[in-house]
Amino acid sequence: MHAQPSVPLLSPADVEPRSMAEPDSDVRIAVVAQLNLPDQNEETYELIKRFTSVTLESLREAGARTVLIDVTEDAEPDYRAIAETDGVVILGGGDVDGTLYGHDEPVPDEYGKDPRSDQRQLRIIREAIDRDATVLAICRGSQLLNVACGGTLIPDIQPAHLHRGVEGAPMFLDEEIGLVPGSKVHEIYGRERLVVRSGHHQAVAELGDGLRAIAVADDGVVEGTELVGKTWIVGVQWHPEDDDGHADDRFQLFNAFTQQARTRKTT
Repeated sequence: MHAQPSVPLLSPADVEPRSMAEPDSDVRIAVVAQLNLPDQNEETYELIKRFTSVTLESLREAGARTVLIDVTEDAEPDYRAIAETDGVVILGGGDVDGTLYGHDEPVPDEYGKDPRSDQRQLRIIREAIDRDATVLAICRGSQLLNVACGGTLIPDIQPAHLHRGVEGAPMFLDEEIGLVPGSKVHEIYGRERLVVRSGHHQAVAELGDGLRAIAVADDGVVEGTELVGKTWIVGVQWHPEDDDGHADDRFQLFNAFTQQARTRKTT
């Protein structure tokens, strides 16, 4: 129902990793995704398929079992089942509805807007915050984390060349960002500069209540946040699940998240 007729709908079976079965683990992670966008094309279809599959595979490699939640399905997500998992990953997708953060003007280059998905994911994030769940929010997920905390977004970054491929070039590119000392991502990587995979035209503007910036692009755009006063709720604007990026960097982040979920479960 959400894709153009020429593009098939993605199903959970389409993103199931072929190379790695579920581990024998008592740590369970909810992976919240938009598998199908309203204006899905071949490029977004392949990106969502690849990124979701890599996420599931990376979490399993880190020793977690996964529960995929597609917020674009007709049925409401099983919020109770999500609450019973040990951690939540919120994946990327389409643009966030501007009215949710007070932006009523047209958005240049807007794509994939799905207010129903926004509302479902905002509920999942807010409930995760309330129970101090272990959360990793990626790209759109990071933006929704900020909106859930009362923050705003940059509707269309200009100039965008640091964050997204120019017209005619691949959407995703390598971007070097700065990590804030003392932040969780700085502790994970142990360095102040990191090359990441980016492909976004929106980002955090005014920080939401309790959030602090933990990663910043060279043009000042916020590339990561964490929720102060909570145990481990982190948003990253980049795409660690892009397997065109550095495999060790990807594993370090997903492993740190999974280990934190395991710690929270045992305590």
